Amino acid sequence: MSADGGDKRAEARTAAPQLRAEPPVPPPAPAEPPKKKSNRNRILLMAAVPVVIILIGGYLWLTSGKTASTDNATVEQDRVTISPQVSGNIVAAPVGENDVVKTGDILFKIDDRPYQTALAAADAALASARLQVDQLRADETAAVSAIGAAQDNVDFYQKDVDRQQGLLSKGVSSQADYDQAEINLHNAQQTLAQAKQHEVSTLAALGGNASIKTDDHPMVKAAQAQRDQAALNLANTTVTAPADGIVAQNDKLLVGQAVSPSTAVMSLVETQTSHIEANFKETDLARMQAGQSAEISIDAYPGHKIRGEVASIGAGTGAEFSLLPAQNATGNWVKVVQRVPVRIRFLDTVDLPLHTGLSASVTVDLQSTPATSTAAATTN
Repeated sequence: MSADGGDKRAEARTAAPQLRAEPPVPPPAPAEPPKKKSNRNRILLMAAVPVVIILIGGYLWLTSGKTASTDNATVEQDRVTISPQVSGNIVAAPVGENDVVKTGDILFKIDDRPYQTALAAADAALASARLQVDQLRADETAAVSAIGAAQDNVDFYQKDVDRQQGLLSKGVSSQADYDQAEINLHNAQQTLAQAKQHEVSTLAALGGNASIKTDDHPMVKAAQAQRDQAALNLANTTVTAPADGIVAQNDKLLVGQAVSPSTAVMSLVETQTSHIEANFKETDLARMQAGQSAEISIDAYPGHKIRGEVASIGAGTGAEFSLLPAQNATGNWVKVVQRVPVRIRFLDTVDLPLHTGLSASVTVDLQSTPATSTAAATTN
């Protein structure tokens, strides 16, 4: 054996242990939770569920029937449709959409020149009527005087006829003188009758009262009424806000626009007449009555609770007052719970801006009475 062969075998023995693979080490098994603790939690959970159900059920049973709630409620405010009382062209429109106005603020003006002319004509007609009444009173006085004068003439000619008749019987006077005396008497009587007729007609024109005041005469009253109407028409050329509110739907409020009494120019939402229109189920109305206290929550202002009370309960369901009421006589009728509108008034002063149509929620205390509700409102 050579020395080289011995060296190779030694190197092979030295390298052999290095080529042998090490066995894989298995990962440590996860620690299992204690079985006793897991079983204990499961038992506690199973025991707590029925207890919670019992507590919730007991609470609902104890509190059921004490209140009635609905989230089908909205803020409502009175809306006034503004229409002019006279026709004409708009010459001024100082307000715009969503402007806040106070009572008496000018909304728009109509050209008043034709109405100023009409008022001047009515003033002239009134003055003329007063002059006519004064003239009728003077005519009546003159008619009375004429009656007196005519009566004196009748008396005079009656005496003349009697005298002429005596003279004629004695042969002192002629038949012609007697006939002339009778003609004079007849003429005087005719004049007296005409004077009396004139006095009657003049007195009738004065309403049967010769001492009537000028402004109490029907003709003057009629002229005064026409003058007042002309003045009212002139005043109506300036349209003012009837209440505090917010201007809306004023798209026709344009300078130069011709309007008439039948034209709706704009709307005014009255901010001082806010209330809640709550639609309760018909099953909630058995113990609800006006005056019961209520709690109001407006969706736009979460967290704010407002005190209120039931002002009135609607005369019918909302379906009855709809444009097309349901006809339940058909064969496909399905019974549904109806809603009845209930008006809720605010007891608290609401400093928040309220807009008509805002969503709200209402809870009515059915155990309260109108007396206790009013007393609580007075105390607070």
